[in-house]
Amino acid sequence: MKITTDFLIIGSGIAGLSYALKVADQGTVSLVTKRDIDVSATQLAQGGIATVFSEADSFDSHAKDTMIAGAYLSNPEIVDLVVEAGPAAINDLIDWGVNFCRNDEDQYDLTREGGHSHRRIFHSKDATGREIERALVEAAQKHPNINLYQNHIAVDLITADKVLHQKSEQNHCLGAYILDIKNKDVLTFGAQFTVLATGGAGKVYFYTCNPDIATGDGMAIGWRAGADVANMEFMQFHPTTLYHPQAKSFLISEAVRGEGGILKRADGYAFMPDYHELKDLAPRDIVARAIDSEMKKSGADCVFLDITYKGEDFIKHHFPMIYETCLGFGIDMTKEPIPVVPATHYLCGGLCTDQSGETNIRNLFAIGEVACTGLHGANRLASNSLLEGVVFAKKAAQVSLTRLDEKPAPSVSVPPWDCGNATDSDEEVIVAHNWDEIRRCMWTYVGIVRSDKRLQRAMNRILLIQKEIDEYYWDFLLTSDLIELRNITTVAKLIVQSALSRHESRGLHYTIDHPQRDDKNFQHDTIIPGAHHSGDT
Repeated sequence: MKITTDFLIIGSGIAGLSYALKVADQGTVSLVTKRDIDVSATQLAQGGIATVFSEADSFDSHAKDTMIAGAYLSNPEIVDLVVEAGPAAINDLIDWGVNFCRNDEDQYDLTREGGHSHRRIFHSKDATGREIERALVEAAQKHPNINLYQNHIAVDLITADKVLHQKSEQNHCLGAYILDIKNKDVLTFGAQFTVLATGGAGKVYFYTCNPDIATGDGMAIGWRAGADVANMEFMQFHPTTLYHPQAKSFLISEAVRGEGGILKRADGYAFMPDYHELKDLAPRDIVARAIDSEMKKSGADCVFLDITYKGEDFIKHHFPMIYETCLGFGIDMTKEPIPVVPATHYLCGGLCTDQSGETNIRNLFAIGEVACTGLHGANRLASNSLLEGVVFAKKAAQVSLTRLDEKPAPSVSVPPWDCGNATDSDEEVIVAHNWDEIRRCMWTYVGIVRSDKRLQRAMNRILLIQKEIDEYYWDFLLTSDLIELRNITTVAKLIVQSALSRHESRGLHYTIDHPQRDDKNFQHDTIIPGAHHSGDT
């Protein structure tokens, strides 16, 4: 079955939905999402979205905070572009129906998070992402030009180079092959513009606060199609996720520390002053390494985040969702500290894009966490990610709309999916076993603290698993599990390859073999050119 559309959007978080709403008045939109439309990392975002709003704040201050957090690997031009577009992005969200919290004077209630020098976080208590997702989903569902394809997962992109079996000076994206998960059919989507808004890759690691959908799909299919990736070594480990066997890595928002939460050992000692002058408001990479260090020194399974001194009314008002969730696990955060551990949270690398969110493949855009725009550098400043998603959705939409009347080039026929001689698999255990092994390998060898030896061990094992998967992939009919396994293995390899090439410690990449930052040799992006052959995985 072939579906033709003006705009094909893969992913239904803040970036994908914002782009859809920006272009839908001018053309047909196909919005593909591999679970229900509201299942996204955006929906889980607690803290908020950063932008300059207070008269005491300034664009220069926000930009400076972003550059410091990014260990000066951020692109200053991109940082200025995003920061200055912030107020308009907030207005777009409000126009789409997002309700941000106001104070008793009916002014927006701005909060502060780690790494920020001013209060500039718009929020909806501790469930900002849920409120944003609600409003954007409702707006998208009401729009007559937006067609939703839920429970559909992207298999691979369709490019002119692959169709014509030749490499051109500039490759063009023509759409994508999409698996209808329930009906087990691979659909062919032909599109003038294809947008990857698939989010991150936290599920590449064993412990993560990401949703189950975060398997790096967009990065993997984009790279396989020939799109370059950058800075894949910079995986952010959120320092505070709830430590409880049934909690499935529930995130304890950065805003808890922003509002005065103090990290302590089991004996009550507040340790963050030993690691950074900003104490508990230090950037996330420093806090995560500090917690990791304290746990290794003491042999403890976790540390504790204490905000009890703020009082019951304050805590319940500011963090109702976190309070109720912790209480459900028998932890009353108004009376006792919360046990926390680090977990993978946000990948600062991704598909390389220009200032409009376009990759090196024409008419293929990447927005949101799937992209490496130059904003985050070596570490993401808290609450800049939602802002980035809205800003680049708008930039990508503007470019797309200016090209809408262009004739697609080159003019080629998009072929249907060919499954060859593939058959149904009776060995799903292979998929489950390799999935588990990849994630454990990444957590053990490519975690918060790395070494050359650990990284090489990880690469050796990943390459063996990738070979097994490649053989399996072409023999059996597609399932969502097999597609995701192929993707997390591809992303794992790209992360390790990037980490092996950076012989310094900067931001989120910390290695005991190269513990110092090296501005002379490594103050640049780590770029891996896209694959150019259809068999690459």
